[in-house]
Amino acid sequence: MTLSENTYNNIYEGLKRNFLYENDLNSIHILINLYDIEDNIRNIYPKYVTIQHIKNSVLKLLKFKEDNTLIASNLGMLIHEDINRLELLLYLDGYKKGFADIKKANILEKLAVEIYDINTLYNKKFLFQFDITNENVKEFKERVFKSLKESDDYYSYLDDLIEYYCEKIIKPKVMNLNKHLDNQLKINYDNERLISLDSTTFLSDTELLSIFNESVTIITRNSNKLYKDAFWNGLNDRVLKRYR
Repeated sequence: MTLSENTYNNIYEGLKRNFLYENDLNSIHILINLYDIEDNIRNIYPKYVTIQHIKNSVLKLLKFKEDNTLIASNLGMLIHEDINRLELLLYLDGYKKGFADIKKANILEKLAVEIYDINTLYNKKFLFQFDITNENVKEFKERVFKSLKESDDYYSYLDDLIEYYCEKIIKPKVMNLNKHLDNQLKINYDNERLISLDSTTFLSDTELLSIFNESVTIITRNSNKLYKDAFWNGLNDRVLKRYR
């Protein structure tokens, strides 16, 4: 019996929820197999940059606090696994859609054979994922990204997912950040002589909410870029797979 598209979609969504909200690693492995991209797993490489952007932003947001570095570090330790799970899942979604887009892959292949001979393509590990010096390829990539933004309803889904995920997973941790600061001590020295041990300054609810809102803004912005980059990488790998 062949499973319907709706059944597959329900399976996909269930696996995504288990991975995101229950940290179930088996679910992500099953999802990769169902996506039929397991042969390309070596080329799936999200950069996991969002957490560092959040920490940098918190440093600026709390620049008048002496302990801003400590606060940013604690926040990073608290939510980095949650952010990484989200980034991995969104990358897989973008990669899968790019890998499955035969029409765009045909256009990219035509550009590739104008630049490289067949033997070169057979031996390439990467195509235009990192090196986009050719103007025609650069223009095509811009058209791809523009078409995604204009016609792909994934972006509305993406915004809804991020909003819900941040409210459910990220916000409770950010708003309870003070509980992870209460055992931190700041040691003050004067000419190598200990003069005081001060507890880290606690954050007000307003400051915590500002940190959360800033985090959501960064997550949303980076996730949109991540999805587009993943789509492009999947598209390139689809072309290269034809020569392997």
